Amino acid sequence: MERNITWHQASVSQKNYRNKNGHHSGVIWFTGLSGSGKSSIANQLNHLLHERGIHTYLLDGDNIRHGLNSDLGFSAEDREENIRRIGEVAKLFADSGAIVLTAFISPYQKDRDRIRASLPEEDFLEVYVDCPIDECEARDPKGLYEKARQGHIKGFTGIDSPYEAPIDPEQVLHSFDYDVKSCADQLLVLLEEKGWIKKGA
Repeated sequence: MERNITWHQASVSQKNYRNKNGHHSGVIWFTGLSGSGKSSIANQLNHLLHERGIHTYLLDGDNIRHGLNSDLGFSAEDREENIRRIGEVAKLFADSGAIVLTAFISPYQKDRDRIRASLPEEDFLEVYVDCPIDECEARDPKGLYEKARQGHIKGFTGIDSPYEAPIDPEQVLHSFDYDVKSCADQLLVLLEEKGWIKKGA
């Protein structure tokens, strides 16, 4: 089918936005099992960056499924489409000069790699929130593991659906060994080292 669409080049560029904001922009992609602490750490980092005057936006898995992706289920195909859409939204935020934090289980390596490949190399940071499944299940903040064990939820990541841990992430956070604040502080150091934000900004 012929698609009569043409990319419209905006007069205000990503570079203009970055210069105005005084910092780099890009995507910080948090991945990990349910209950690993992704959302909590991303939220804490977002708060710390906001206090520094950094322009950010947080995209959280559950929140997105209330609106943009409310039509999607949890089949492998729907999960792939879920991540594809989020990747496109995240790219738009990054293009606007923001540091966008995304907290999604995103269980498949190929889906995360596709998002990485769609952005300049220096604009994507994969953060693996590594927490043993036993601990995630013990926390079970939403009661999902219990429902999965009882058979009420099918295709639950870590129980009867696979999770593919990142092969070479920019940062691994051991959320079983460090609290939320410590994990967020580790990411602040990473962002300073990568030149996304100024040291001690």
